[in-house]
Amino acid sequence: METSVVRNKLRDTIDRAKRRASERRAHNDEASREYGAFLEHIATPLMRQVANVLRADGYQFTLFTPSGSVRLMSDRRAEDFVEIVLDLTGDAPRVLGHTSRLRGRNIVEAEGPIGSGKPGGISEEDLLEYLLKEIEPLVER
Repeated sequence: METSVVRNKLRDTIDRAKRRASERRAHNDEASREYGAFLEHIATPLMRQVANVLRADGYQFTLFTPSGSVRLMSDRRAEDFVEIVLDLTGDAPRVLGHTSRLRGRNIVEAEGPIGSGKPGGISEEDLLEYLLKEIEPLVER
């Protein structure tokens, strides 16, 4: 194969990779802005309500809001928590729920998208449904 053909094909591949990387950065920036609004207006207030209801019913949970996520954690065991995070590592940004609980001596962890997974497309109902499902094993003791 001629060097000029290889060079042209390689340049096309490099240009295509640069365009995709630029588009991915733009999508991630937009998703980060939408996720920030989601955290501020939906996730944090709803999880604060859940934490308050749990405390009123005798379950000791505390809400933590580290940068870029929100975590509802048991006061009894640091291994028992439900956390909401933005995953920018895949092809498309998505909002994930991450759950951890201690079962015997083992830590059981699960992770999956919440609702549609799109930062701007998750409703309070989607988040509440996810939280109720994931909190159930944490309060059954």
